[in-house]
Parts: sequence; structure tokens; C-alpha cells
Amino acid sequence: MQDDREVIAEVLQGNKEAYALIVNKYKGKIGSILRRTLHHSHDAEDMVQEVFIKAYYSLPDYKPNYSFSAWLYRIAINRGIDELRKRKRMPSVTEMDVEVKDECPIPEEDYLEKEQRHALRQQMMTLDKNYRTILVLHYLQQLSYREIGHKLSLSVDTVRMRLSYARKKLRDQLSKPEKKGGTPL
Repeated sequence: MQDDREVIAEVLQGNKEAYALIVNKYKGKIGSILRRTLHHSHDAEDMVQEVFIKAYYSLPDYKPNYSFSAWLYRIAINRGIDELRKRKRMPSVTEMDVEVKDECPIPEEDYLEKEQRHALRQQMMTLDKNYRTILVLHYLQQLSYREIGHKLSLSVDTVRMRLSYARKKLRDQLSKPEKKGGTPL
């Protein structure tokens, strides 16, 4: 088997097929690094390909006096860290995520329920993103406190507190029209 530096020199001279030797040699280790970094995520296999693509296009930057494997592993670790950071960001909640199923067969009741759901969606969208997200995850996606905490990287107590606060804010907002003579929701 050729030395990594020799293979890289061939690739840099235009022999793209030689890069397959690098991929075959390191794909298992790169996969292992990404699975550990991402906690056995199913996305790890796709990211293995991304790491090799990034390494391929970065080969001109590789300095042959350093270990190629360490350089390649660092690319993999950085890709895993980037993915974890991306996952920790708050999921975006749009109005489409707040749709509620309509099951009422009586037209008058159907209309009233649609109006109430519309008012509820409008009020939810005015809440701070943190609280709106918690409400959507708990009530519409029916996730437990623990699942929400895992998804948003929060403790169960923080989830419980934010959900309680979000309910209170929503209740307060929904009761405002009632004080003005509107229909109670």
C-alpha cells in the first residue's frame, strides 16, 4: 500500500482515482469519529462523504510535514461539532407548524372553532420564540418535557417553567378580547 503522502501527491497531479485509496483507508475511522461526536446519529454516514469532499478540495492546503490522518480527523471532528451547533439552534416555528386539525361536522361550530384556532395561532405567533416553540413541541407535536429538553438542550425543569409561563402569557393574551366585549376563546 502506498504512503498517504504519495497518494496525495498523485491526486494533486491530477490522478483523481487515487483519492479512492484514501477514502477506502479512512472511511471507517471517519464514520466512527462522526458517530461518536453525533451520538450515533443516522446523519453520520452522509457526513462521512462531506468530510471526504471537503478534504479533497482542501488537499492543496495540506502540509505534508504533518500527519495526514490527524489532518483528516480534524476535518471530521470540526464537521461533527458544526452539526451539533446547528442542532442546538432553536427550531423555526412557522404558522404552518401551528395548524390544528378540523373535525367538527356542524357548520356553525366549525366556523367558530376555525375562528378560535385562528385567534389562538395569531396569539401564539406573538409570543417570544422560546415560548412559542415550547408550546408547539408540547401541544402540537405532543413531545414530553424530557423530549423537548433533549431537542432544545434544556433541563426538564426549564422546559416545565417555560411551558407554564407560555401558557400564562397565552391565557392573558386570549382573555384581553373578552374584557373588550369580544367572544371568549
